[in-house]
Parts: sequence; C-alpha cells; structure tokens
Amino acid sequence: MKKTAGISGIYQDPDLVLKAAAEIRRAGYQQFDFHTPYPLHGLDHAMGIKRTVLPWISLVAGVVGAAAALHLQWWTGAVDYPLIIGGKPFFAFEPSIPIAFELTVLFSAIATVVGMFALNGLPKWFSKWQNDPHFLRTADDAFVVTVDAGDPLFHAEKTRGLLESLGAEHVRTVEYDEE
Repeated sequence: MKKTAGISGIYQDPDLVLKAAAEIRRAGYQQFDFHTPYPLHGLDHAMGIKRTVLPWISLVAGVVGAAAALHLQWWTGAVDYPLIIGGKPFFAFEPSIPIAFELTVLFSAIATVVGMFALNGLPKWFSKWQNDPHFLRTADDAFVVTVDAGDPLFHAEKTRGLLESLGAEHVRTVEYDEE
C-alpha cells in the first residue's frame, strides 16, 4: 500500500538553499529537512535547529570517568588494602593522574558515541525518502528539500506552491510502500 511521505524539490544553488530554509521555517513548517552533498555553513541556523546537547553529555561522562578513577584508586589504596611502603601516603594524587586521564577519555568517548546514536535515532533501518530519485541525487550534486506529510501545516498543493515560489525545481509528491 502506497503512503505519502511528503513533497520534495531540488535546488542547485547553495545560497538559494539557505534562503529557502529560512522562508520555510518562517512559514511555520516544522518537519522539513535539507539533504546536501556537503555541509552548508549556516543551514542549521536558517532551519532553526538548536545546538545539540552532545558536548554536555561528553563533559558529564568525562567528569564521571575522572571521579570514578580517583575514587577507585583512593578506596583501593587507603581503605580496602592500605600498605605502608617506604613511608609513602596511602593515596597520592600525582601518580593517579594517568589512570584518571585514561578513564576520562574512555567514558567520554563511549558516552559521545552512544549519545550521538541515541540523539540521531540510530540505527534507523528505513527512511521513507530512501528510494526517491531526488534523495539519491544528494550523494552527487543536488540539494534536496523534503517536507514531511506529517507536518501540521502540510497540504500537498500549498506546500508544492511554497517550494516552487522559493525556487525549487522538479517539485513532486513522494510516496513509499508501507509494509
């Protein structure tokens, strides 16, 4: 059974993409995206996409890693198995730095990768746009805009008219097989 994914159109000019993104957002659309063959500086801002929380996830994980390493070394040397060796203290911060650094990096790296996958909704095995010829051109030479049919403002003719008025070429309705 065929189901409507939304409307897609092609842009050739990156400057036109940025203007179109701002206008589509100003029109009130929320579920739209631009697929580009290379990153466009300023596209996130034009689309109204907020900054990601991923750096904060990495920071918190790094602090937890450092704290866990220092706590484990303190607890092992000063509480669980204290040994007096050559008059040295049960716990010293200086020799603990390499292990604390390594666990900071390890926790931060793992949290960053897991957080990135979670925030992006990955793994995603199916996209309703994946078989669209317009979408496939983004790997080569085209900038493609897609407006999702699930958007509250989506109306096939009005959305098509908006994209055409913003300079999109080959604007068409995209359908996919729902299984």
